[in-house]
Amino acid sequence: MASPQAPHVVIFPFMAQGHTLPLLDLSKALSHRNIKVTIITTPANAKSIGKDTENHPNIGLVEIPFPIIHGLPQGTENTSQLPSMEFFFPFLMATKQLQKPFEQVLQGMSVSKSLPICVISDFFLGWTLSSCQAFGVPRLVFHGMCVLSMAICKSVCAHMPHTKAKSVLDPIDLPGLELPFDLSVSELPAQLIQATDQNDPFFQFMSDAGQADCNSWGVVVNSFEEIESGTVSSFETFYENGARAWCLGPLFLYDKVEGINKPISQNQPNKLIQFLNDQVTLGSVLYVSFGTQADLSDAQLDQVGLGLEEALVPFLLVVRSTTWSPPNGLEERLKGKGMIVKEWVDQRRILSHRAVGGFFSHCGWNSVIESISAGVPILAWPMIAEQSLNAKLVAEGLGAGLGIRKSHDDLGSRIEVSRQAICEGVRELMEGEKGRDARERAQALGRVAWRAVQEGGSSHQALNKFIDQLCAFSSQ
Repeated sequence: MASPQAPHVVIFPFMAQGHTLPLLDLSKALSHRNIKVTIITTPANAKSIGKDTENHPNIGLVEIPFPIIHGLPQGTENTSQLPSMEFFFPFLMATKQLQKPFEQVLQGMSVSKSLPICVISDFFLGWTLSSCQAFGVPRLVFHGMCVLSMAICKSVCAHMPHTKAKSVLDPIDLPGLELPFDLSVSELPAQLIQATDQNDPFFQFMSDAGQADCNSWGVVVNSFEEIESGTVSSFETFYENGARAWCLGPLFLYDKVEGINKPISQNQPNKLIQFLNDQVTLGSVLYVSFGTQADLSDAQLDQVGLGLEEALVPFLLVVRSTTWSPPNGLEERLKGKGMIVKEWVDQRRILSHRAVGGFFSHCGWNSVIESISAGVPILAWPMIAEQSLNAKLVAEGLGAGLGIRKSHDDLGSRIEVSRQAICEGVRELMEGEKGRDARERAQALGRVAWRAVQEGGSSHQALNKFIDQLCAFSSQ
């Protein structure tokens, strides 16, 4: 238990699983260093957060009410509950109504003389900066991205290279950034090149959040310096106030390295783990999951299922869709060879299983860092946000994965990747020479990731310095 004089940190995650989990991992790492952590969340999110942090007495929760969003049922407080991404912007706008209760929490802490040494809040909660400034508390921002992707996004916004390119396939130039790969307009996140109307409400929201980001005390990054291709210093030049990017990850590894990990989840379906345990050959199973946000059409999922079948590789496919059913006879034909799961899975546990040797992924940053840490190579199929940049980093920058071939034939607008491309990509990753090279590289990076969070490692040292600097700042 932290002493009454122990440093205090407030963490305010955005209400989306991929944004919340890394900050919970950071909370545990801070708690283990006898720092008191207060996580601010909403009632519907508090249950899962409380369960995840229950073995850490230095972590406390404060609940603030989430507003009702027009068109959605009461209690919709997480992006995973949104029926479609059309509701994402209304959800973002609703978070602005959390500012007053957030400031009431800070006011209570001020009265009780327990103001934190800092607030770490999500990029989307940019309005927390002005609240923190009102109480003299440093605000750090968490993007949920790697440094390289953040640097590319900031450079694109600053230099608009896509407006100068003759073709979407031509390489673009980003002044001040040395990329470990060529990058074309077609590989940039769609929202970067489409957001040109300054009167558009979404553009204004992101612009405000970006301005708050640039004026924050620092940036917390769930990554480690060894995979950031020397871009940390270039990224920091976008912060004229001298803010620093703190590479503290992989954040989830602190629990394992420092012996504070709670017992392995027993909620995982026994049939899933049994399927993996039954595999005779080490690294023979392909894990397939495309995250919690992107929606694949039923027609595309048909192609995924059939492509996996044709690859003749054991696989575990996790599907979010509530409408998709496997094509006729597929599940029967796959018995003992492949498994389709529609419930929640413990991805970290699966990736660390001895039977898993590849990950067919959307390349969300959490999935990338978890796969690399497990030494598992990736077959990259980016879908939304900055995933295209993560995929480039994995396949071309780090050599720890392969890209999937997108379809250009007449398969219809709901088919982006054909069964043939999936079959070819899976076989190459799991059985081909390029796949073997990617596996060796992923395993080498996995060892580097573990060393980074151990005593003397780059992230371990950064975390200690991060805490020391904040304590020194708060005592001024």
